[in-house]
Amino acid sequence: MSCPASHGARLAIAAALFLLALPQGTCAQESGDVWTERLAPARPLYGKADTVTLIAIGDIMLHSRQMEYPFGPFLEGISGRLREADIAVGNMEFTLGGEPYSGYPAFSAPDSYAEYAAGQGINVFLTANNHILDKGATGLERTLSVYREMEEEGKVRYTGSASGPEDREKRYPLFVCRKGISVAILNFTYGTNVPGNAASWPKVNRMEREDILQAIGKAELAGADFIVAFPHWGAEYGLKHGKSQEDMAKWLVAQGVDAVIGSHPHVVQDSARIDGKPVFYSIGNAVSNMSAANTQLELAVKLRFVRTENGDTGLLDPEVTYLWCSLPGRFRENYATIAVEDQIGRRAEWKSPYDHDKMMETYRRVREVTGVRDNIENKIAR
Repeated sequence: MSCPASHGARLAIAAALFLLALPQGTCAQESGDVWTERLAPARPLYGKADTVTLIAIGDIMLHSRQMEYPFGPFLEGISGRLREADIAVGNMEFTLGGEPYSGYPAFSAPDSYAEYAAGQGINVFLTANNHILDKGATGLERTLSVYREMEEEGKVRYTGSASGPEDREKRYPLFVCRKGISVAILNFTYGTNVPGNAASWPKVNRMEREDILQAIGKAELAGADFIVAFPHWGAEYGLKHGKSQEDMAKWLVAQGVDAVIGSHPHVVQDSARIDGKPVFYSIGNAVSNMSAANTQLELAVKLRFVRTENGDTGLLDPEVTYLWCSLPGRFRENYATIAVEDQIGRRAEWKSPYDHDKMMETYRRVREVTGVRDNIENKIAR
């Protein structure tokens, strides 16, 4: 889809002027890599058609029991999918608050967990979630300092929180440029479990319309081809979205957002099209120790942004892959997030075939209740 017509001819001039004021790290440098292409020169008037893929997975968590195992296998089963995408997004639902490390209810993971996630192919970290202030402002600042160092090393970008006004300016929205296509990423949360001081830094992006509207305006002014919102919202464990989620989704689309991918409920929720734009109310967890009903089933959502030879842009239909987070002793000896479609007909290979049965039963039920369809019906033995 092209930029909304209401943005009009002002975008070309505004984008050129905006480049003069872009802070470092928002695609303003010219090293030519995925993170630092300039917005306007990256989009030629004519050239070969191209596609940029964005894959999003849900809540990456680290409960206390997970710390008893090596991280290696956690995301290994989906790392190929993550690495194949141009942009791979994950919700980092923990702090890097330092020792002593802790799980729920106040998460503090070792720094190596973030390094591990990046090594599996995730290159955009989302930090606006209800657990990001679990260790207070000090824990958030330490988390951001680790992410800044990783960013300086070219491993990841991050958004959702910022250490100060200048830092927030370049992260809200976060501009990611690839193959001449620019994507503006918005990440915000309904709140945090530990309240933050609204008058001091660091700050977490809140689900406040005035702030969101300002970020959308910056994306439009910069000439971003697409705007994708990642809200942290909704009631936990419900397979259907709530009215407040729908109201916010409608408002986001009306302001020019091209796709919405939500998190927080820890389960897959229903999806919709609002004025033709895809909305996934919740894609569930990515990896965790949770085992309550429906919490082990999750989604990977792939968005495909295209640019034609004459420079027109569009968003193809999203693709979804159902994932399953198997606990130790079920699929393997460790935690393992795997694609359901890869395990069709392989029940006998599981350490606990019962867990394979649970996966398939949950998959069928959630798919039926939510209406979120993938493309593996023909593979399933009925």
